[in-house]
Amino acid sequence: MKKLLFISATILLLSSFKTENAIGIPSGEKLVFAGSYNMSGLMTQLAQVTLSTDRVSTAKNTYLHLNCELETFAKWDKFFKIRDLYESYVDPITLKPSLYKRSIDEGGWTKKEKYVFKGNSVTSTSKRKNSPETVTTFTIGSATQDVVSIMYKLRTMDLSKMKIGQSQAFTIVFDEKQVPVTVKLLGNETVAAGNLGATNCYKLSIGAKTDVLKGKDKNLIYLTADAKKIPVLMKFSIPVGTGQLALTSATGI
Repeated sequence: MKKLLFISATILLLSSFKTENAIGIPSGEKLVFAGSYNMSGLMTQLAQVTLSTDRVSTAKNTYLHLNCELETFAKWDKFFKIRDLYESYVDPITLKPSLYKRSIDEGGWTKKEKYVFKGNSVTSTSKRKNSPETVTTFTIGSATQDVVSIMYKLRTMDLSKMKIGQSQAFTIVFDEKQVPVTVKLLGNETVAAGNLGATNCYKLSIGAKTDVLKGKDKNLIYLTADAKKIPVLMKFSIPVGTGQLALTSATGI
């Protein structure tokens, strides 16, 4: 469970396909997922993941605020309570991040983190439980994005022009490190999509140079095969087991 949100974010990581000009991410969208883990052969619902968007304006700029929350269901809190919040403030058109914030509380272990993006430079401020605050500046590639904004960047890509078996490589930034990720189109499949009903979806596999995800074509994401590309199902395989995130509700889309 401790890695569930990172996995959910990683499974959504795709960013280097050709962009479709007419597609934008709406403000006021809310996607709710049930997070399940395989316990003794049964897929058991343990947590809820909520993705939401809204517009935020400052004196100089307007941003699209991308919000990602993870919390265990109340009956599981006594075993391992999780309350995580990931946020990204991005350009509404390009989705390029300007600010990324992370606040996690997992079984009493806490961490707060903030990235300020300026060109290819990132200034990171981090505070772990019982440790002093640290400030670090590091360099990233021009196309690198954080783990929240990349979820939405995906939905501006033209997946309809990809061939089955075609893959694409790109990079995300997480824990002050750049992580190479490879995405491969496996085909189309009809998937139960919460209040959207049975929906035709693109089926993609995710491979990352990390110890978090395991297996070939075992980490999957299903996106509605339309202009909105709503993520409806994510399956992941990690060293200690398997799990999934399944869409239960989509509003404001």
